[in-house]
Amino acid sequence: MHSSPKLTCRARSENIQWESGALTLEQREELNGHKAAILWFTGLSGSGKSTIAKSLEENLFRVHKTHTMFLDGDNLRHGLNGDLGFSSNDRQENIRRTAEVARLGATHGQVVLCSFISPYIRDRDFARSLAPEERFFEIYVKCDIEELKRRDTKGLYAKAIMGEIKSFTGISAPYEEPEEPEMIVRSDQQSIGEIVELIIEMLKAKKVI
Repeated sequence: MHSSPKLTCRARSENIQWESGALTLEQREELNGHKAAILWFTGLSGSGKSTIAKSLEENLFRVHKTHTMFLDGDNLRHGLNGDLGFSSNDRQENIRRTAEVARLGATHGQVVLCSFISPYIRDRDFARSLAPEERFFEIYVKCDIEELKRRDTKGLYAKAIMGEIKSFTGISAPYEEPEEPEMIVRSDQQSIGEIVELIIEMLKAKKVI
């Protein structure tokens, strides 16, 4: 069983209450023809999280006619999370905001694909806690650190090793590997197509699609 997250989430505003929409999740799922879910891709920078998520999204759209939403760590830092840095507290807030957005997408019937390094177990567990049982799928995109240094398509590892980038996950900041993910894939050993097929089979087995 997954342990309960231990987070100090921001206090809610006073004198407010949740306003339910006109449609239920079940109605939206019936219209869409599939279940809602959150797929959380975690792993080191450059491991292939977003590449896999986008390839999966294309497959879900073209083959399975699935309504999807794609959330990428860099993209959200261009807007919603643009005021956050990379300290432990800022990383926690980054994932908290993202998880809330993912929850909104899922409650509206979407299959939400989240691609975030999300290095801390506590933060990923918090994201999980917002989703209904068996609707959250943590996918650990694992890749050998030496292979990541070799790839280094954005030149970030070289800068981190030289000390030009502080608090870089895997070099100067920790990454806590998932303890009980729904799936572990090896981007240094499996092709993108093979990984996508594995995820599709998992979603079919869980009756999401």
